[in-house]
Amino acid sequence: MIRYIEDPEERKHISREILESLTEWFEIEENRERYIKESAGQPFWAAFEEEKPAGFLCLKETGKETMELAVMGVRKDQHRNGIGRKLFAAAKEYATLKGYSFIQVKTVRSGMYEDYDRTNEFYKSVGFKELEVLEDYWDEANPCQIYVMSLKSATGVINTRHSYRGKYSSDPVPESDLRIIATAGLNAPSGCNKQTTDLVVVNDKAVLDKIKGLIDPPVAATAPAMIVVLSRRINAYRDKCFATQDYSAAIENMLLAIVELGYQSCWYEGHITDDDRICDKIAEVLGVPGEYGVVCILPVGKALDEIKLPVKKAFEERVSFNRFGDK
Repeated sequence: MIRYIEDPEERKHISREILESLTEWFEIEENRERYIKESAGQPFWAAFEEEKPAGFLCLKETGKETMELAVMGVRKDQHRNGIGRKLFAAAKEYATLKGYSFIQVKTVRSGMYEDYDRTNEFYKSVGFKELEVLEDYWDEANPCQIYVMSLKSATGVINTRHSYRGKYSSDPVPESDLRIIATAGLNAPSGCNKQTTDLVVVNDKAVLDKIKGLIDPPVAATAPAMIVVLSRRINAYRDKCFATQDYSAAIENMLLAIVELGYQSCWYEGHITDDDRICDKIAEVLGVPGEYGVVCILPVGKALDEIKLPVKKAFEERVSFNRFGDK
């Protein structure tokens, strides 16, 4: 079980227990104590095996766009059990959701020591790429290998995007970013290229307040911008219409672009298209022609609240290969 640890004293207790069992990697007491002390104030995840700490990982910010894997350790009797991967996955998700662009890690260059060679292989196996070696960063006997990973890859954003229903910062969203998000929506596929989805980007406070005033119970009340999604019923061929699929693809593209740019959002559809037809009132405010329907609103802004991650079923529960039920 992987758990984010809040309490500074618990962080130090866990890091001490793990690091003092791994003296092959952390043999210098002064450095070990520094890691333990610093861990109290860093984002910290621990793995537990029957309530006993099996490993931990800390992050630290090294720049506006970059997090560093500050220290990580897994008990030797738990090596090769996937704990390191799970710890790193949790930390990577956190850094991505926080809007960082890169994550880096420093270790001793391959070819120096067998133990560190295994460490290097682990980092490469989870997706880190070699950036450079600093021969004298530590000392001649321990040339520093720096690995880096982009957090803005398509799969990274897909795996870490979640619906956000918290409060937003009042900071305005630049129009250039809103254009990027809207373009991502327009570039989504549509059945027979009928392009049944149109958008209204709302970043004028007066208009935004009118729309928010129509939504009861209120949602996204603090968002500084919003994208209103419109759909037209146009047959792709004969009597086949794929407007629902079209706007769904456009919305997903925009949600991914929103997260990639460091913002958060939520797909609000049922709330505005229910029996009270809030969507029609929004359409009237925006002067939407009758052949269009308002199907969704996407708030856009910087998150103020902690992002709560949903629990997903295991891959094996939902994916089969070649025949349903075959894993």
